Amino acid sequence: MKKIGLISLVCLVCLSIAGCKRDTFTISGTLAGAAGHTLWIEELTPDGPLFIDSIPVDSKGRFSIKYKPPYRSLYNLHTTEDNYAVLLPDAGEHIKVGGNYDNLSMTYTVSGSPESILLWQLQQFTNDGGRVLNDLVDTTLYYQQLLDEGKVSIETVYDMKDKTDSIYHITFSEQQDYMCRFIEENQGSLSTLIALYKPFNNRLLIDTRDPNCIDWYDMVLEGLEAQMPDNPHTIHFKNTVEHLRSAVSRQ
Repeated sequence: MKKIGLISLVCLVCLSIAGCKRDTFTISGTLAGAAGHTLWIEELTPDGPLFIDSIPVDSKGRFSIKYKPPYRSLYNLHTTEDNYAVLLPDAGEHIKVGGNYDNLSMTYTVSGSPESILLWQLQQFTNDGGRVLNDLVDTTLYYQQLLDEGKVSIETVYDMKDKTDSIYHITFSEQQDYMCRFIEENQGSLSTLIALYKPFNNRLLIDTRDPNCIDWYDMVLEGLEAQMPDNPHTIHFKNTVEHLRSAVSRQ
């Protein structure tokens, strides 16, 4: 009897440990240039960022954190306010993150979490658009400098502006189309909330000033209510959509 009792106790402990692992996700990795620095992780709650913890990085650039989430949510792993990686972990996942500490947003990689990979793909496309935008700004400044130095005519500057404006509008449309496709293809994922609010040059790609935007908000809400109706993000977003519908109906 004692032997059976001991076996039962061991099994109970093992099940308890396994249950804890299933409820917890791990984020770890190695970042270039991160030795001796600190990372921070916050939850992107429906009411705004919520600090979770600071993560020390060892002398080899390695870091690790385990966390038991109260519900499915989005998390921001960052070095500064503007240098971050947005992750969408699921309980039980072991997520690996790589990249450069000083340029995390542009260089990070992720594995071990399908929906975090979705967000990485989204960020990669956003980064591509950002590079085009930076090139357009550099070109504009360069031609303005040439004009100031008397090396080109104002007509040349106007001609170049027409070309850069055309590239800008094409890039904006490409970014907008990508976000719409992303929402259609990933209904029910919290990643669609990130796509819905993506900006380009400080302008929302799905602009709430456009009455047609409500269709995309409805699509995101429909997917979330089907997959996670009781999630705080879904409940909060439902209120957002109801307010938006009222605003659109008054236009």
